[in-house]
Amino acid sequence: MSDGTTPDAPHPKSRGAARRAMRRGPTIDDVAELAGVSRGTVSRVLNGARYVSPASLKAVERAMRQTGYTVNQSARSLVTKRSDAVAFVLSEPQERLFEDPNFSVLLRSCTQALAAHDISLILMLESDEDERDRVLRYVRGGHVDGVLLISAHSGDSLIASLARGDVPTVACGKPAGDIGIPYVAAEDREGARQMTRYLVEQGRKRIGMIGCPQIAGGAERLEGYRDVLGRRALRRLVVDAPNYSHAAGAEAMRRLLATSPDIDAVFAASDSLAAGALTELRRAGRGVPDDVAVGGFDDSRIAQETDPALTTIRQPLELVSRNMVDVLLRLIRREPSASRLLPTELVVRGSA
Repeated sequence: MSDGTTPDAPHPKSRGAARRAMRRGPTIDDVAELAGVSRGTVSRVLNGARYVSPASLKAVERAMRQTGYTVNQSARSLVTKRSDAVAFVLSEPQERLFEDPNFSVLLRSCTQALAAHDISLILMLESDEDERDRVLRYVRGGHVDGVLLISAHSGDSLIASLARGDVPTVACGKPAGDIGIPYVAAEDREGARQMTRYLVEQGRKRIGMIGCPQIAGGAERLEGYRDVLGRRALRRLVVDAPNYSHAAGAEAMRRLLATSPDIDAVFAASDSLAAGALTELRRAGRGVPDDVAVGGFDDSRIAQETDPALTTIRQPLELVSRNMVDVLLRLIRREPSASRLLPTELVVRGSA
């Protein structure tokens, strides 16, 4: 015979117990009493719900909601040997985090992917020796279960230190050299081939390149450009930028015009570099695309905000983020995993 209550509605005595627990601060014993299970069952639920029946799991979760009980992460870490946190290490100065929209996409997407596993993301910046040492101390101190390494620069000792350590690490983009860290990246080399082939097909004869080979993925983009042009990729047509920034793109374009004033196209290794190149071309009185066609790489927000809008290579950053998290979680669980490459796409707009 029904007593008029729903199956999930707590008994009046249980409601009283829940209120008392919330007033003085709920404990694991309060959860066990309210759920009608042993303290050990509650502990197993808190540490992964292994060997717990569906009915007990539901009762414990309901009791946690009713009492307001939250997990003591420090105590849980002692049992699981896990911090349930991952470091998002950006190897750039702080201002680059806000200048380059790619970083915000990666940060947001990685946070969302980790949240689905109840794992926190901790942002750390590494642009000088002091910051590098601080990152290594934090990572080695057991505060995180793994590292997502963003915008890794060739020659950065942090990469080698992480590769030698026992904290799982995944890089965004293929780092220069064989360093033993798995990575997830767009097909940078093939994307660069797509852009260079497109410029050739548009009848462009002297195609310059603003590269950034020292940053993860940058060397691959430079190689893709050379794959298509071969001997036509003259040394004077290639200028290296120190980073993927607007200012670096403008300076590189200025140097490229000085060494190769007859260029009729330029492929920049990022949208930010391409935007800087557009600014310098306008200052130099060169029309785009009539005098000089411009292509970028990323298909970031910047590509649609320039005038003219950028022809560029789209890399699927949200998909890159999800795959980075998946590879890292597999490494944390000591499961086999490997680097992954994701396809790119040519997006044609007004600049070329």
